[in-house]
Amino acid sequence: MKKMIVIFVALLCSAAARTQDLFITRHGQVSFFSRTPMENIDALNNEVSSVFNSKTGELAFVLLVKGFHFERALMEEHFNENYMESDKIPKASFKGKINNLPAVDLSKDGNYPVTAEGELTIHGVTKQVRVAGNLLVKAGLPQLQAKFMVAPKDYNIKIPSLV
Repeated sequence: MKKMIVIFVALLCSAAARTQDLFITRHGQVSFFSRTPMENIDALNNEVSSVFNSKTGELAFVLLVKGFHFERALMEEHFNENYMESDKIPKASFKGKINNLPAVDLSKDGNYPVTAEGELTIHGVTKQVRVAGNLLVKAGLPQLQAKFMVAPKDYNIKIPSLV
């Protein structure tokens, strides 16, 4: 059975970290959800660093894999030790660009559909991805949101068939 992981990324940019056209935060969020026959797997990481250049559309985020927290400690331990090997491969990242940035008016509050392309690196494997998302502008601050569909086998994440 093919397992898919949905990664939800919310990169919240704070006003204090705004430098000209750059929006930077160390408090972005990435969550993931995987539906499995035994139980659903859900985790949240609130320690995501990101940068967004509002002039060029370039964006990037990086996170420590051990920053994901689960409802059950045993699930978190298995995730880090058996699947993600987070001691050996501690980070995941995305580096890319919003393609349709001219359609976004950062001076006006609103919710703008955007598309980004770039390189998603998980478990030490980098793949080109294209993802649709939303750029919410509120009080002049952008919040980027997107869902990435990830097949563990594409990133050399081995999940036993029993699991």
